[in-house]
Amino acid sequence: MNFARDVLARRDPGALALVELARDGARREWTFDEVGERSARLAGALAEMGVRRGDVVMTLIGNRPEWVLAMLACFRTGAVVLPCTEQLRAKDLRLRIAVARPTLILADERNRPELEAAGVTGALTVADARAAAAEGDAPEDVPVRYVPDEALLGAEPAPAAELDASEPCLITFTSGTAGEPKAVVHAQRYLEGQRVQARHWLGGREGELVWCTAASGWSKSARNVFIAPWLEGAAALLHDARFDPGERLELLARERVNVLCMAPTEYRVIAKRAELQPIPSLRAMVAAGEALNPEVLRAWHESTGLHIRDGYGQTETGQTTGSPLDQEPRPGSMGVPLPGVQVQVLDGELVIAPASVPTFFLGYLDEHIVRGADGGWSGADRRAGEPWRTGDRVRVEDGWLYFEGRSDDVIVSAGYRIGPFEVESALVAHPAVAEAAAVAAPDDERGSVVRAIVVLRDGHSPASPELARELQDHVKRVTAPYKYPRIVEFVEELPKTASGKIKRAELRASG
Repeated sequence: MNFARDVLARRDPGALALVELARDGARREWTFDEVGERSARLAGALAEMGVRRGDVVMTLIGNRPEWVLAMLACFRTGAVVLPCTEQLRAKDLRLRIAVARPTLILADERNRPELEAAGVTGALTVADARAAAAEGDAPEDVPVRYVPDEALLGAEPAPAAELDASEPCLITFTSGTAGEPKAVVHAQRYLEGQRVQARHWLGGREGELVWCTAASGWSKSARNVFIAPWLEGAAALLHDARFDPGERLELLARERVNVLCMAPTEYRVIAKRAELQPIPSLRAMVAAGEALNPEVLRAWHESTGLHIRDGYGQTETGQTTGSPLDQEPRPGSMGVPLPGVQVQVLDGELVIAPASVPTFFLGYLDEHIVRGADGGWSGADRRAGEPWRTGDRVRVEDGWLYFEGRSDDVIVSAGYRIGPFEVESALVAHPAVAEAAAVAAPDDERGSVVRAIVVLRDGHSPASPELARELQDHVKRVTAPYKYPRIVEFVEELPKTASGKIKRAELRASG
């Protein structure tokens, strides 16, 4: 198998593959033929530099074609790609370099200062880096090539390697919501395995335009920015700019986007800060990562006539559930298991059968999967192992799954088990609240109590004890009274990972 070869061979060479919206306002359309030819030449350039099958190539490039070409070049030759988001800082980059031991870094020129702050000068050659790795030393420097660089596209096209479905293909790091990020190693099967969620959840169709707004470097971007759309013959939109609620709506209309995939945070912020309006071209909207609040779902439905279909997956598993295309979503539900995926709920925790998930990971690097000093990969495939305990608490109603929080996020107060999401949903339903997080705070009498950390909407009255009491009373009215936050704190912003997930472990520690 070879995704880069096979998926492009199925498409009309002249058909639209990418719509590029550059940071400077430029717009360009890319055909499948252009993408295939240029990525093959980039693969050739990497081979000329000494990059081999199984080597790790780290990317630090935004949502632009150079990132897609780099991913495809690695898929083509069997190199293992480690995409990183541009929001990472020097400390984050040093961690990834130390763990993954990349042979080469491909980076946008604008990220040179952060790489240099991480100790990457680019003075080494690939041969130097390989020699250091053979000694078992943690890399102090890594070869780097900056893009754009037309010289990287001038080599002879590299042939497509014949790859095994269980060979390492991709490394993505967990978001670090509960501790240090872990390196998740995915196999070649991960790429073709996206067809299940592409067909039954994301739902892009041949000739359509799909916009997954996830920043390059995160799990969702690795599967839904271009891989899943291409598997179904749709084109992908790449927008290389910071998130702006008003601009996001303008681009959806102007580019006639058909399928939108955004983070829950983005849906929430747009609903709060921009004027929602009908988007005639839009046929489907999906979200995953955190449950969406009812009032946000309602706002988007009232303006577009469409439901946001939620889904669920982890960095380790890929997408495993989703609201089906042919059924009306149920508010607050993350859908049903995707076809073939086997799940069960044990003591309130979602447990997945790994062998039933086509995108299940090989294992954690240096835990299940090991790289030898020679760069070779070994280890037991986690997909063949025991049931996967997700650590996520869910409930089941009529076959539909509802997310209630991480197992370590659940608040136990005076014997009551309280899911943070229901408290947060109640809080953000108040007109003064833009965002909220609920965590446990220690209490001598109750063991723990609910502590709410609240961000107020622009233009609302300043934080005060009176407003805190108003919010407490509000929560008591809209949910069970025992769930109300006995502690209310106001902040300017919530701590989040670069992918937009709330860092609850950090909030618990700060209390």
